[in-house]
Amino acid sequence: MSVLFLSVAAAVWFYVAVYYVFFRSSRCCSSAQLNGRTVIVTGSNTGIGKATALDLAQRGARVILACRNKEKAEAAAFDIRRETGNSQVVFMHLDLASLKSVRCFAETFLNSEPRLDVLVNNAGVMASGHTDDGFGMTFGVNHLGHFLLTNLLLDRLRQCGRSRVVTVTALLHHLGTVDFPLLDATKDLVSGQTTRDVFRAYCNSKLCNVLFTRELANRLEGSGVTCYSLHPGVVYTELCRNISWWQRLLLTPVARLFFLDPEAGSQTVLHCVLQQGIEHLSGRCFSNCTLLEVGAKGRDDALAKKLWEVSERLTGIS
Repeated sequence: MSVLFLSVAAAVWFYVAVYYVFFRSSRCCSSAQLNGRTVIVTGSNTGIGKATALDLAQRGARVILACRNKEKAEAAAFDIRRETGNSQVVFMHLDLASLKSVRCFAETFLNSEPRLDVLVNNAGVMASGHTDDGFGMTFGVNHLGHFLLTNLLLDRLRQCGRSRVVTVTALLHHLGTVDFPLLDATKDLVSGQTTRDVFRAYCNSKLCNVLFTRELANRLEGSGVTCYSLHPGVVYTELCRNISWWQRLLLTPVARLFFLDPEAGSQTVLHCVLQQGIEHLSGRCFSNCTLLEVGAKGRDDALAKKLWEVSERLTGIS
């Protein structure tokens, strides 16, 4: 009995230690209200995006749910309006796997909305396959789609003065690389479609998010628009919905035990959207509502500039 008790106690202490070291989340402490402000949140029909949209709606913002799935997004918008009493929560169709869809979204938004105060680039996938334009799905959605979207909306952000661009990345950016010759040859940052390639593609795309934010900050210096990337924590969301059933079977028990829920995972996003006094940290990355030192590749200004220039060419805005 004593051996069993000690084993259980050790397991509990191990869980607590791992949770508090790796998975616990700080909370956004801002009390800012957003009446009269407009926010776009991509991928906001579920997970971190929906939790972020809900909080911003509670603060009085006009929130645009920029999502691919119309049925799910309209249901999410209904849920948020009902819970917050804020009628200014609307769905606009956006498929980040299609550059045409990104352009259509931007045109619709610019023709119908007079202001944009915050753009939250939240949507992300970890999936095999290719986008409508032939790019690797993960690279195309996580980086190129958001790159084009941000650039098409920059003038509206500048018009609103102290506006922000917030992009969700991950600690896995440390494992990422950007192979430009491979990208030119295959329209992707990995050469295959295996499970390992899909994971590597995700890491690479998260490095792209960090580099994009860094270069965006350099280009926007003095404009009043600031930008931040962030690691939201290890969150139990639908990110891995495209992995095989047996991988989900293995991951789900661990995820439910250890991972943050979406509301906890949204806290650093909200910090980057709302917190005053961080404007001088534009271009930097956050985690647990505090500054995070990114990997060496994520601090490489030459790499960030080259990625920007290549992305301009790939999206046709150069």
